[in-house]
Amino acid sequence: MKVMKIIFWTLWRIWFYVLVTVPIIIMFPILFLSIVSERTYPFFFVLARFWARIILYGMGFRYEVEKDYELEKHKSYMLVANHTSMMDVMLMLLLVKDNPFVFVGKKELVKLPIFGFFYKRTCIMVDRNSSKSRFEVFERAQKRINQGLSICIFPEGGVPDESILLDEFKDGAFRIAIEHQLPILPMTFGDVKERFSFTFFSGSPGKMRIKIHKPVETSGKGMEHKGEIKHQIREIILTQLQQFENSK
Repeated sequence: MKVMKIIFWTLWRIWFYVLVTVPIIIMFPILFLSIVSERTYPFFFVLARFWARIILYGMGFRYEVEKDYELEKHKSYMLVANHTSMMDVMLMLLLVKDNPFVFVGKKELVKLPIFGFFYKRTCIMVDRNSSKSRFEVFERAQKRINQGLSICIFPEGGVPDESILLDEFKDGAFRIAIEHQLPILPMTFGDVKERFSFTFFSGSPGKMRIKIHKPVETSGKGMEHKGEIKHQIREIILTQLQQFENSK
């Protein structure tokens, strides 16, 4: 039985990378045209959502969403969620339909074949070891917000160890949100770690539970409120994660 599981996991993981790369290769010409200008980014976003749908459903996943809030069309938000898997990116793309957004993510992902080419040209990259890079993130975020886009950051700053339910949050998302007076929209991604974590021999097709919470406003708030808002958002997500865990 264990040998069969290992064979399944191996083939399933290989299938994931096929689903990631083949659509990009097939759509390369149109994807390339969609990133020649920042003005065409909304079209790229539509293609990215199509790509995410292929991967999510192709892997045998489905998701169930509970909403405390409906996003206002064409409004800019700071989108934040817990981070446990590569599937978090696909989920975020599918959950946010009418509010095109850009991810803020690690510079290291540029090195990935094919994916890295588009990542470099569509996301806001940050080198966490460089204070200059962190400052440039704020400038690029301002430009994107002025274009009517939202920003998405996974505030744990990376995927934590699988024994950690929710890691401590970094300041970046909350600093940008306050600086630009963006409402912060927290989301909780449940069951994603069990479905598809970074542990190679693990996971299975199945359902993921999502909770979209009410936004936390930053209007009229200053940097002195950053810690308070960060704590509030983390508690919202942590409480929901604990509820998901207790209901298994």
